[in-house]
Amino acid sequence: MIVSSSDPSYALVVTNASIKNNIATSIAHIHIHNKPVIKTLYYTVNITTTEAELFTIRCGINQATSIPGISKIVVITDLLHAAQRIFDSSLHPFQIHSASILNELKRFFLQNLNNSIKFWECPSHCNWSLYKAVDKESKQFHSIPHYPCKSSWDFSKKSKCNDILSIWKMTFQASDLKGHQFLELYDEDNNSLEPSYSKGSTWLKYFGHSNSLCTRVTRAIVNHAPIGEYRLRFQLFMW
Repeated sequence: MIVSSSDPSYALVVTNASIKNNIATSIAHIHIHNKPVIKTLYYTVNITTTEAELFTIRCGINQATSIPGISKIVVITDLLHAAQRIFDSSLHPFQIHSASILNELKRFFLQNLNNSIKFWECPSHCNWSLYKAVDKESKQFHSIPHYPCKSSWDFSKKSKCNDILSIWKMTFQASDLKGHQFLELYDEDNNSLEPSYSKGSTWLKYFGHSNSLCTRVTRAIVNHAPIGEYRLRFQLFMW
């Protein structure tokens, strides 16, 4: 890392995004030869953290590729799964950013076939000085949104999922069927399992570590099992 940051052909793009009260702050610091040369800050409302992070990566790459003499770019982010969306060829709600980034990288690589880009993950708890700077700045920034504001598709999905989770939790706590049709389930680390809208994946994959847990979940979801209540409810009608 020290060699890269001291090489004038390297551009370090350090990005961060944070959300407070539905206001997303996206920041990118570009360092060349151990010095910050460009700082960008954007904010918007009603988007998810993944969208905000992809946007700031997009802005950082756009700035870095326009600097003369840069042949190597290193993007540092604490949301590597967001950066992976850039190269995801399937349909997803972030394609406007992916397409823009890929178009910029195509132009960058055509300039010189030896040009390169890397994505490194830097979790917040690592306390790396360059990342701490953008992390602190993103959390200190306060803005007043201008209404009316549109909601992104992914933010709408998040809001809907949160509403469903709230209803589900209230129903679970008040239901007399707790332990039957409603089950309190935990993963292998003993964390409570909840449906999630994030990372474009389902929550059923967390049941794969236990056959008995998968069986209980299946029965809770579809109210179907080849014994007990299934026979009482359905087989009687077959005779």
